[in-house]
Amino acid sequence: MSPILVRPVREQLEHDRIIRQLQAKFRRKHEVGINPGAEQTVPVGTAPAVLYPDVVLMSMDRGRKVQFVIEVETGESVNHLEALAEWAHLARARAPFHLYVPAGMVDVARRLAEDNNIYVSEIWSYHPVGDQMRFTSVYRNKEAPPSPKKPAAPKAAANALPKAPAKDVKPAAKPVPGMNVTNAKNVKKATNVKNVKRVKTLPASKKKAAVKKPAKKKR
Repeated sequence: MSPILVRPVREQLEHDRIIRQLQAKFRRKHEVGINPGAEQTVPVGTAPAVLYPDVVLMSMDRGRKVQFVIEVETGESVNHLEALAEWAHLARARAPFHLYVPAGMVDVARRLAEDNNIYVSEIWSYHPVGDQMRFTSVYRNKEAPPSPKKPAAPKAAANALPKAPAKDVKPAAKPVPGMNVTNAKNVKKATNVKNVKRVKTLPASKKKAAVKKPAKKKR
């Protein structure tokens, strides 16, 4: 039962009686859990999005996978507020969502589901026959259920700039032998060395020849 809804006592008793009748109906083929009244015994989903449908049908193997969930409404609870508070959340569960409403409220339930984009797999009506309720399938959704949304991957910062590729660092030019340079820092790193002034040098043998002998003194 929705925490925002307080049913009249008569409707609440009828509501819980229908839940127990559905439990007896499906227990041959399913493991059936129920949450009548204010009970919260069989949850669906994980925190913080934990739901407590009126009826939960699970497989009978060890995994106990949820097959589908059922929400039972009475005349007072088929309304816009209940649709948004309960149906919308159950429709987003991984298991198919079945809705049971009184026979006279089928059109209202379908309109509420369509107007609020709530995916309901099946809608069943019920009406009393003696001491029991008779259930009738009145609507089956032929569209595929919406797939659950996956968390979006974190986006890179918009202002992040790509790293510039490392430039090739050229080694500093070495002074050329014979350069008329007093300060090595002023040497240009240009590849064209034609502009570099060189000091002309002579071989050692020619240097000796170029030295003039001192003239002999006259007596």
